[in-house]
Amino acid sequence: MSSIKNLKKDINYVLGDVIEYAIDVAALKNQQKEGNVIIDEAIETFDALIANVNTKKVENKKAHFKAINADLEAKAKGLVEKINSL
Repeated sequence: MSSIKNLKKDINYVLGDVIEYAIDVAALKNQQKEGNVIIDEAIETFDALIANVNTKKVENKKAHFKAINADLEAKAKGLVEKINSL
């Protein structure tokens, strides 16, 4: 069970950092509306990933959690690229 707990913490920390970075960059570049769109996307990503972690009917749990971790990395990279393009 500790791996589920750690995965949830990783999701929280990574997307929290992305949101903080989006706030900082949007404030520096004076583009709060675009920053808010990215923040909303990060929150939607958080909700979707946590829902996937909480899915009970999974045949291969190890593969399922690895896929969620890979999805987290991919989506976080995409969000950071969007922030950098502001």
